[in-house]
Amino acid sequence: MFSTEICERARLARDSRFDGQFFVGVKTTGIYCRPICPAVAPKSENVSFYPSAAAASEAGFRPCLRCRPECAPGTPAWGGTSTTVRRGLRLIAGGALDDGDVEELADRLGVTSRHLRRLFTKHLGASPVAVAHTQRLHFAKRLIDETELPMSHISSAAGYGSIRRFNDTFKKTYGRAPRELRKFGEQSNVNGNAVTLAVRLPYRKPYSWPAMLEFFAARATPGVESVTGDTYRRTISLGERHGVIAVSPAGPKKLSEYLMLTIQCVDTGALFEIVQRSREMFDLDAPIGEISTTLKRDESLKGLIRKSPGMRVPGAWDGFELMIRAILGQQISVKAATTMAGRIADQYGERLSLSDESGDVRLRRIFPSADRLRHARFSNIGLVRSRAETIRRVAAAAADGELNFDVTQEPADFCRSLTSIKGVGDWTAQYVAMRVLKNPDAFPSSDLGLLKAVDLIENQPGPTTPAELLRRAESWRPWRAYAALLLWSSLSNSGG
Repeated sequence: MFSTEICERARLARDSRFDGQFFVGVKTTGIYCRPICPAVAPKSENVSFYPSAAAASEAGFRPCLRCRPECAPGTPAWGGTSTTVRRGLRLIAGGALDDGDVEELADRLGVTSRHLRRLFTKHLGASPVAVAHTQRLHFAKRLIDETELPMSHISSAAGYGSIRRFNDTFKKTYGRAPRELRKFGEQSNVNGNAVTLAVRLPYRKPYSWPAMLEFFAARATPGVESVTGDTYRRTISLGERHGVIAVSPAGPKKLSEYLMLTIQCVDTGALFEIVQRSREMFDLDAPIGEISTTLKRDESLKGLIRKSPGMRVPGAWDGFELMIRAILGQQISVKAATTMAGRIADQYGERLSLSDESGDVRLRRIFPSADRLRHARFSNIGLVRSRAETIRRVAAAAADGELNFDVTQEPADFCRSLTSIKGVGDWTAQYVAMRVLKNPDAFPSSDLGLLKAVDLIENQPGPTTPAELLRRAESWRPWRAYAALLLWSSLSNSGG
């Protein structure tokens, strides 16, 4: 359980990644809330923290009617079914109910459709179809505001079965037809169901795009990713279709408040998933102001923040791909690991089935799947035998469903599952939790780069040990992952 000080930091930041991990009792009102409650934040001296909703209730507090703490992840109402509900929400976000098929969704979750409806109604106050409807509506509105994509394609992208249903929904919700709601958009080039589309990705300022780009540039897998100028590009595969995405800053550096995501040659029905993955990959929703305030209390980090304000934690497009990249990075340089990742992609990845309109001929491969690598021999790649065996074990576990990279799972459970695989240690587990699960408090304390950075910054007479670094990092919680990125940024080619 976090300390009172750590809970207070997360509460003031309203960081959704801590929802369900603790509850806030407000002494002046006698109610208890989730840390993400939208109400005006009470003064620090008027709050107390509890590990569960039951504990807050036992202390005499009643549940807040705005944030409904009795329905938060990890509460008794959620207990025993959190995995099912969270996976359900994640699948819906990925378009699992574009056709409104609750029965198929329930089958994927291993429960009956009746039970799934009961769980959603109990925990969320809405049915799976209602949740999907809300997400479709919001996503369609975003496309209307931020693109010039024709309404028929927006309707398809958002999962509406017909343009008539799309129009009726908007008139009922907004009192206007979709065309009347359109304000401003970027140019789009449409060709059938395959599109080249530009979508805005708003972020919380400040945002250090140069630092993010530098991180990805050092680790870009040859053939799969590239960084040229101020643009990151990569190949993607969704279903049967290959595509290319590009992300770059939009507008003048000081005035821009969003990145521009360009998507080439994907079905419009996949746009929602691509946008959501991209937001996570570039960590656009972090409460960076509150995070910086906490980390600046450490004089050493304060200097690093001054040099690179808006530092974020880079995510990953695909969890399995990042897992393999992390294994390759064990005890070797970033450059060497990147070279081997490119060789694996060339030898086992599918060839990109389209030409990149940007003219970047370096994008030629889709990173290989778990099933493809489970029996790979990895000859002529330069892998030591033990590391090749670890990759095969991880690939087999992922292909068989024993290992998944769902961001909604508990980080501690995920790390235990990973480290149970021979050849995967705590460093790899923490690194993957940091970048794939987006756990803001993940911290690979044994990382040589982190230890070296602390020694250089502090001008230590002797080397810092992992145990000493872990103790030092207590003051950085619950955002130790951001501290790690700041420390890595003070070096070159470190951090996996």
